[in-house]
Amino acid sequence: MKKNKINIKGTEIALFSQNENDFISITDIAKYKNKETTGLVISHWLRARYTIEFMGFWEQMHNPDFNVTEFGNIKNQSGSNSFVLTVKQWVNKTNAIGIISKAGRYGGTYAHKDIAFEFASWISAEFKLYLIKEFQRLKEIENNQYNLEWNVKRILSKVNYHIHTDAVKNYILPKTDFTKNTEWLAYAEEADLLNVALFNCTAKTWRNANPKHAETKLNIRDFASINELAVLSNLETINAEMIKHGTSKEIRFNKLREIAQYQMNILNDKNLLKSLKKFSEETYIKEQKRIDKK
Repeated sequence: MKKNKINIKGTEIALFSQNENDFISITDIAKYKNKETTGLVISHWLRARYTIEFMGFWEQMHNPDFNVTEFGNIKNQSGSNSFVLTVKQWVNKTNAIGIISKAGRYGGTYAHKDIAFEFASWISAEFKLYLIKEFQRLKEIENNQYNLEWNVKRILSKVNYHIHTDAVKNYILPKTDFTKNTEWLAYAEEADLLNVALFNCTAKTWRNANPKHAETKLNIRDFASINELAVLSNLETINAEMIKHGTSKEIRFNKLREIAQYQMNILNDKNLLKSLKKFSEETYIKEQKRIDKK
């Protein structure tokens, strides 16, 4: 469960994410109207027929276990002077999931963002607009952090790959009389030297094991964790330096394999970098052969 707070016109609003759904404290939103009687403010809002209809329609769209019959009974009773509805009653009678009550230090009434925005509109149209704007800003920050993390690891890999392939071109290809296609093959062979050192398979082996992803131009590095790509970045730089010094491919492979294992053990044990999940659990190498150090 991920918790956050935002400040709207001097009122601090708590939020949390659960199962990819965002919930906002309507108890905190109610404080904007009256800090002393937040429960009464929410109770008045729940009594409104429009509120019942809105929450009921929302539940029907998102909740397959929603009790429509009880919803109809509650809606028919709403609007009368004697009608009273609490969050607990609404949840218990209808199996609602869009609004919940939490106990403890960070307790209060929370509602799914769709419902919370509607409640904020009932409190104040101006407050609702500020809430939406600040909420969107928070989500943009979260998305940018994730995208930045992902982009940085890919950029590191690509930048060092260019350094690596440049070293191959300058220090290996000039000694040969390869054609253009053969130059591409030389690059691929060097890339596979790193792939085998780190992933224990070549790019072709991975493509054969994952034809659906290969068809969409995805490769083994697109599915690597941050830890793996951090190590790959280091291996590319180290390999480029060894190429410059004329180190044989066999010696380079053994050294790169040793470094890859050592660095992966450190990163995984210390959890210095987070790992990203693969796009799909179906991505795998069916028959991955262990490559022992020579």
